[in-house]
Amino acid sequence: MTFTEKDFKAMQAPGLENRMEAIQTQIQPKFREIGEGLATYLSAKTGDEMFLHIARHARRSVNPPDSTWLAVANNKRGYKKHPHFQVGIWDEYVFIWLAFIYETENRQIVVHNFLENLDQLENLPANFSISPDHTEKPTSLIQDTDVTKVLERFRDVKKGEFMVGRIFKPGDAALKNDAQFTKELENTVDLLLPLYKMSFEMQEI
Repeated sequence: MTFTEKDFKAMQAPGLENRMEAIQTQIQPKFREIGEGLATYLSAKTGDEMFLHIARHARRSVNPPDSTWLAVANNKRGYKKHPHFQVGIWDEYVFIWLAFIYETENRQIVVHNFLENLDQLENLPANFSISPDHTEKPTSLIQDTDVTKVLERFRDVKKGEFMVGRIFKPGDAALKNDAQFTKELENTVDLLLPLYKMSFEMQEI
């Protein structure tokens, strides 16, 4: 299951009601199929049971969501407090993130571990990107980013976040067909798994 031009246009539908209808009827069925496969894949890779969560945007009453996503985490009740993997879409790109959003517990430990092993982040492939805020569209390539600064902001600022992974724009080969996207998804996750596992390591700070 991949994303098409129609999906990008769905994220431009005017008004909350129209966009939510497009998300629910067009994008969320894809999320369920992709997410169930990803949860199975990650369960096998990590040895933990992983659970699919799909963003509902239930609190919105006026403004339509600019992006939407699925999350896979090792907690059945929710994902926001835990390291998790996201697959989602803006109107300009699809993203695959290892995500630590502002509700993350133990962010001090996560950041300490990453700063102590900064080379593992900086040595990710050149096409990997960073996002400091899941509510904002701009991202930057790792090689063009002061990763330490972004991590310190995540640690020190209450609303700080840290997402690392890949983005794919319309026309990219990764979105050409279902098999290609699944391959790119699994390859991306495989490269992020060492960081995911590292985020759980308890160390003296």
